[in-house]
Amino acid sequence: MTDTTSPDRSAIEAHQLAQLQALIPQLRETNPFYRDRLRDAGVDGSIGSLAEFSRRVSFTTKAELAADQDAHPPYGTNLTFPIERYTRLHQTSSTTGKPMRWLDTPESWDWMLDGWIKVFKAEGVTSKDRLFAAFSFGPFIGFWLGYEAAQKMGCLVIPGGSMNSVTRLRAILANNVTVLCCTPTYAIRIGEVAREEGMDLSKSSVRTIVVGGEPGGSIPAVRDRIESLWPGANVFDHHGMTEIGPGTHQCPKQAGVLHLLEWSLYCEYIDAETGLAMPADSDEVSELVITTLGRTGSPLLRYRTGDLVRPGPIGQCECGLYERTLLGGVIGRTDDMIFVRGVNLYPSAVDQIIHSLEGIAEYRVEISELRGMTELNLLIEPEANEPDPEGLKRSIADTFHSIYNLRVPIELVAPNTLPRFELKAKRWVKIESEQPA
Repeated sequence: MTDTTSPDRSAIEAHQLAQLQALIPQLRETNPFYRDRLRDAGVDGSIGSLAEFSRRVSFTTKAELAADQDAHPPYGTNLTFPIERYTRLHQTSSTTGKPMRWLDTPESWDWMLDGWIKVFKAEGVTSKDRLFAAFSFGPFIGFWLGYEAAQKMGCLVIPGGSMNSVTRLRAILANNVTVLCCTPTYAIRIGEVAREEGMDLSKSSVRTIVVGGEPGGSIPAVRDRIESLWPGANVFDHHGMTEIGPGTHQCPKQAGVLHLLEWSLYCEYIDAETGLAMPADSDEVSELVITTLGRTGSPLLRYRTGDLVRPGPIGQCECGLYERTLLGGVIGRTDDMIFVRGVNLYPSAVDQIIHSLEGIAEYRVEISELRGMTELNLLIEPEANEPDPEGLKRSIADTFHSIYNLRVPIELVAPNTLPRFELKAKRWVKIESEQPA
């Protein structure tokens, strides 16, 4: 792996340009998906700057990739090499539609493992750690990369597939696990199960909980909730996508701040509505656009991720890194922000409210349309031992009103009514509305 010890901005950008100059000729020659668009744009390996690349190469969208796979099943045409070169298949989690299949060559997979190793090292993980992956190990890429990256580092790695929560907890305690990898939702869930089962997690060896797969690790109330259930452990957030691999790691000095893996990715920030570039030093909420620099077998050029982020300042972070930060992690997605009676509302904002209050076991948001307006209904499942559910309901309503000036309908449901989640939580549900006669 190339030495990336604290490269400054000029070194990062020079590396990104060199990677693009090597990648583009390969794609022009052998990648059917990108070949014509690069040739039509007159873009080749002589491209002189990152700005020129951004100016001349069009965006890639998820809709284009999905349509390509529909037209050329099962894998589409975004393959740079003959199919015999590919050894890994994963697919998206389908939270926003039909799953996309994604193939990788051994070289592309190793490139992503190197990115995950950087994630682990930023979080203080070493070869002496014992890591437990609380993950189903299905076709969703999930923690596959983290599992194999930890192996590559020399960690003792324990798979948690096919186990229920109690069995996983027993394995974590019996094997003196020091690092737990899971989604934020599942870190809370498995901590609650431990409490229900009388397992004392203050006696566990877990000191690091690496979360991802959904926003949460950078939401203060969610992070505090996880750390209260796992005494002595610190939560470290990261984010990635099936299509790009690992994208960020938490700043070693600042919880709730993510560093982009800019040694592996070229990142841009655009207005999500207009598609126009944001000013270089803007800290406004923007859509993140990513080009993968080393995933040559299944690359992405200027991919509109749909992730909404707030870029941090350009320059050296207090942790010593120059890779740009995302303040507050991934704030939301372009397709999950809703507009309720004049207020823009993201799932992460609701998460912050829910997890800042005690006594809530689970929740669900139901979204409907009535007379052309978006309506929101909140289902709350109180904890079984909650002494005052009605008082809890009033507290939630008062918090929404004080922060957003919204009066949100809230319905209490019986214990164990709402689903629990191991991977990405699907708490926001669109329902068909009854239209007035």
